[in-house]
Amino acid sequence: MELHSGKGPTPLLDRQLIAVKPITVPTADRGVDLQVKVTAPVDGGNLPVIVFSHGNAWSMDGYQPIVDRWAAAGFVVVQPTHLDSRRHDIGLDDPRFATIWRVRIADLHAVLDGLSDILDHIGGLTTRVDHDRVTAVGHSWGAQTAGALLGARVFDTEGNPGEDFSHPAVKAGALIAATGTGDTLTPFALKYLPFARPDFSTMSAPALVIAGGKDQSAMSTRGPDWFTDAYHLSPGPKRLLTIAEGEHLFGGISGEAAKDTTDENPARVVLVADAVSAYLHEVLSADAESWQALQDQIRHSAGAFNTESK
Repeated sequence: MELHSGKGPTPLLDRQLIAVKPITVPTADRGVDLQVKVTAPVDGGNLPVIVFSHGNAWSMDGYQPIVDRWAAAGFVVVQPTHLDSRRHDIGLDDPRFATIWRVRIADLHAVLDGLSDILDHIGGLTTRVDHDRVTAVGHSWGAQTAGALLGARVFDTEGNPGEDFSHPAVKAGALIAATGTGDTLTPFALKYLPFARPDFSTMSAPALVIAGGKDQSAMSTRGPDWFTDAYHLSPGPKRLLTIAEGEHLFGGISGEAAKDTTDENPARVVLVADAVSAYLHEVLSADAESWQALQDQIRHSAGAFNTESK
């Protein structure tokens, strides 16, 4: 158990947080224990929940810069470690890799179905959580995973939409750098990631889509607009935030000084974190002022960005 007071660029992180890990979640036919980390404010009640799905190769120990800000903003954040984490050493050529996308979704279902038991590992937290305000958030591959809980499906190689993996507990979500449609996949993606064929037409739950104006993926022959498909091809209500100078890790959301960050920018990290929390507070609590306040406060420090809604 870890008790710490976050220190960040704004007074928001003066709120004291608590983090507990690892917590093992019961699963079947996974081969490796599903472990999660929970981060929460030490005070407050009626706390909403974010179940967060990490990007490829990361783990429950990543994304602390944004997770801590979400907890400081009043969320309980649950982070599972998926099978593709580096710590499990399952590479692209491993026969298990082709089905990890399904295991990822099953991981989130296991977390949601066992949420009360997970929160019981932190004394008194279960009674401080609002179980009617649960959300799913993900980055990159994690955005595809979270999107499935919001209603998105996966096309098979013949163009048929797959199963419905939505979860009734999930009221809204946020997709950060969500991969687009599969019609422009590169040869690499076609070989190793044939499941990267999302169908957003059924993703009806409210969601914020965050895209980087300089996020050029090696998985698609399209440009950065590929990462806006989750907004343009899904039914409303949705909101799109495009950060003009943002690349795939948006300034370093996966960790401070992470070697795969190509656009180191702490202000951009704050923008992504606070945009998610402001949007979810608005959807869950009808707090329309949070989003406007966010734009007014960080427009100049975070660089150019624009929003759309439907």
